[in-house]
Amino acid sequence: MPQDTPRTRGTDEPGGGDPTRAATFSPGRRTAHTHGAENHVAAHAAGYVAGVDHEKLRHHGDVEARPGMVDFAVNVQGSGPPEWLRERLAGRLGELGRYPDAREERAARAAVAARHGRRPEEVLLLAGAAEGFAMLPRLAPTLAAVIHPSFTEPELALREAGVPVARVTLNPPYTLDGVAATAADAVGAGVGDGGVPEAADLVVVGNPTNPTSVLHPRESILALRRAGRIVVVDEAFADAVVGEPESLAGQSYPDVLVLRSLTKTWALAGLRCGYFLGDPDVLARLNHGRPHWPLGTLQLEAIVATAAPDAVTESQRKAERIAADREAMIPRLRELGIEVHEPAHGPFVLIRVPEAELLRKKLADKGIAVRRGDTFPGLEHGFLRLAVRSAGEVDRLIAAVREVGL
Repeated sequence: MPQDTPRTRGTDEPGGGDPTRAATFSPGRRTAHTHGAENHVAAHAAGYVAGVDHEKLRHHGDVEARPGMVDFAVNVQGSGPPEWLRERLAGRLGELGRYPDAREERAARAAVAARHGRRPEEVLLLAGAAEGFAMLPRLAPTLAAVIHPSFTEPELALREAGVPVARVTLNPPYTLDGVAATAADAVGAGVGDGGVPEAADLVVVGNPTNPTSVLHPRESILALRRAGRIVVVDEAFADAVVGEPESLAGQSYPDVLVLRSLTKTWALAGLRCGYFLGDPDVLARLNHGRPHWPLGTLQLEAIVATAAPDAVTESQRKAERIAADREAMIPRLRELGIEVHEPAHGPFVLIRVPEAELLRKKLADKGIAVRRGDTFPGLEHGFLRLAVRSAGEVDRLIAAVREVGL
């Protein structure tokens, strides 16, 4: 494995926390798991084959939530950005008659770099994290490994570009123990059929992972590195974790790409804003072939605004509120006999019920949207994902579940 040490480290990623404490689903208690043999990983190279359901990979929570529904399906916090950010964006509306210039793009990259303790040339601005996933085939991997259950967009983008994909499917408690081992070592440690294929020259992993809400230790992610391999870390929800303790956004490695999104915390899903952090040479490969003006004036303004120190402080206050709401929400779900995967670190929780699809449809009839779980590879039937919401919204969910039954 490469031995490069970080060149820089951001000031926004204090240590602390213990995300290594893992537990299975439990309706009434948290059951600790040891690492190693008890954490089974099933890895199989699915390849670019017709048997993979691309429509399932393309499915996202937004299709579950119709206007007027109580939305537990989409992980965006709120219906729109905070007032101060709206005012910033509205203040630029009079400038939409001109093209954004290179100075604005440089200013936005500089703002993101300062936020993470990186150099501006280590920042690639994106029209949403989805654009970043769509760029991955430009790295020309011969074999990509995607660690599941996780966000499906990267696998879809790779498959549709003809890139062979190996699915590395984690079983509960969905941690990375043993995944970085060679196939022989992984089997010897009791880790299913093996870890990430040694031939994989691109590996994609989420942190915290959607939909399991697992937060992987950064050391476990760095253990995935190999000579000739690029590791992509989807940190779309990292700013919703108090202190961002396991983020790699503030560390520079030549073979690690970190993807960030502004969609969730700042309720900017309709504006499409995000960025890659990584080695300038790798970013140049991703950026090759993009059209002129890939981001508009309002996108650049939003990126600058949310990278400011006051905004970072506000995002951490939001993360603290999410953590409190999550801690209040989980026991209420368990009281109904719903299995909740813990520990959970993201702005969502993964639940298991006997008839997930039936419950989802019954809740939709009551005006409550929840996210299907069976479209995530490795979960299949019986799972749903719930966004963390306030007590009032959880009241409505609980009342509806009691009414329709499990």
